[in-house]
Amino acid sequence: MGSKNKLKRFKENETFANVVQPTREDVLAGFKHKGQWASFFGNNNPIVLELGCGKGEYTIGLAQMNPDRNYIGIDIKGARFWRGAKTAIEQNLGNVAFLRTQIELVDHLFDEGEVSEIWITFPDPQIKYKRTKHRMTNPVFLERYKKVLRPGGVINLKTDSEYMHGYTLGLLQGLGHEILYANHDVYKNEGAPSEVLEIQTFYENQYLENGKPITYIQFRIN
Repeated sequence: MGSKNKLKRFKENETFANVVQPTREDVLAGFKHKGQWASFFGNNNPIVLELGCGKGEYTIGLAQMNPDRNYIGIDIKGARFWRGAKTAIEQNLGNVAFLRTQIELVDHLFDEGEVSEIWITFPDPQIKYKRTKHRMTNPVFLERYKKVLRPGGVINLKTDSEYMHGYTLGLLQGLGHEILYANHDVYKNEGAPSEVLEIQTFYENQYLENGKPITYIQFRIN
């Protein structure tokens, strides 16, 4: 994407009512929407996050399937989720928002128990040992998710990385968390939820064309 195109998208994002772009300082100093997301959406429906939402395809797809839930896509790359934000406006989806910030700040963005569900879709598996602190299902991140999730809230991990799938399964078992469902090839093995099978991202389609299996885990943090 050219820099002109990026600038145009950044400027357009600033005009979208469904896009929130705080500075890191705003977030750490006491984020104005923390504990107030029901006011932002104008209802008390459950809040679901997509972390690392990219173009927002999953956020949009889930919001279309579940109009009685509010969806927030979080990504640091605003030029990417511009597409999702624009689509939500064009389709009049009032249950969608996008938040441009770092995912590691999640417990500064939401109050305890404010989130009912989390989706992590095709994250970078961060295979190099030195980068494990950025892996989105590592123990530090799980503790942050636990803070914002309501009791019984679930986390969904959908990935093309067998490494990420195996790492997460092993970690969850080792820490005694509750694995509700696991499937190492959702399109070959029956039983995956409709939300896993019916929404496909641009990159997921590419992985499938290349014959890569798509994996999925749903779990609860104890």
